[in-house]
Amino acid sequence: MNRISLTLLGMLALTGCSGCTTVGYYAQAINGHFDLMQKRQSLSKLMTSENTDPELKRKLGLLRDAREYAVSELQLPDNDSYSTYVETGKRYVTWNVVATQEFSMQPKTWCFPVAGCVSYRGYFAEEDAESYRQELIQQGFDTQLGGASAYSTLGWFEDPLLDTMLRGSDIRLVSLLFHELAHQVVYVKDDSSFNEAFASFVEQEGARLWLESNGDTDKIPGYNAFLKRQIDFNQLLQDTRVNLVKLYKQDLPDEQKRERKKAVFDTMRDNYAQLKEQEWEGYTGYDNWFARPMNNARLVSVATYRKWIPAYAALFEEQGRDFSAFFERVTELSKMDFAERQQLLQGYLDQ
Repeated sequence: MNRISLTLLGMLALTGCSGCTTVGYYAQAINGHFDLMQKRQSLSKLMTSENTDPELKRKLGLLRDAREYAVSELQLPDNDSYSTYVETGKRYVTWNVVATQEFSMQPKTWCFPVAGCVSYRGYFAEEDAESYRQELIQQGFDTQLGGASAYSTLGWFEDPLLDTMLRGSDIRLVSLLFHELAHQVVYVKDDSSFNEAFASFVEQEGARLWLESNGDTDKIPGYNAFLKRQIDFNQLLQDTRVNLVKLYKQDLPDEQKRERKKAVFDTMRDNYAQLKEQEWEGYTGYDNWFARPMNNARLVSVATYRKWIPAYAALFEEQGRDFSAFFERVTELSKMDFAERQQLLQGYLDQ
């Protein structure tokens, strides 16, 4: 899921929305944001306190070191983001609703200042998100409700580290931090593919360099295998989307489309089972995802912004693997119009 918070967007939108029906939505965004800000604890104090859980202290220390590395070696923003910590006590910091029409792979979009149009609607409270999801179901939409573990205001505020971000392996924590900081370098309205592929490339390249710098080169093959599974998973979903788009274009009765839609999802599950056994050596990390009921919104809710990652890799090499020069070039791309930017990135893919 997209990790960027709608809080800032809500605050800006309220300036011109005092009488509109979405005031309640923006209010929850503002309240949720300030609730987090008020609960921030100093990382340095937590690190020196005898009352801090040892494992929490270890993870915070890891991320503090990774933050310093990000600034000194990856040339990521040097500010006070992620210098504090918040214990939310929640599974996720925000909950995002995604929706599509029953026979469409185009997600419903919501438009906001600063971020432009996005294909999800975020809430700080799960019950609020679920309530809105039910409204969409009543309107006939396919829907998906998913949680986001990270929180970013793109550098407008001093975003904290969260307990929801501290799950998983050490390299996952570090790469997530690099990803969020990369979003502060460049962000283009209405171009999620550009934004997410950029942040994902910085995350992946940064993670490999981080492992090398810590003498953990033996962990790089495992990290690359993890990334390969992500690529395979997204490709499986992309192939399924292509088949569904073809189906939805056919002039068929709705009931027949529903039957064929179900058959496409059944085939996707069969292909996953084959992929898991033949390519992943029985890896079961995606089993829970495939065990849940399928619909269009579930497919589009999974970030599939990997297309441009190889283009960014080529661009990084072109800039001599210098992050400062690379960021300058990406910033230049961000100022182009959409078509020009797409054409340039495609050129790197075609090389």
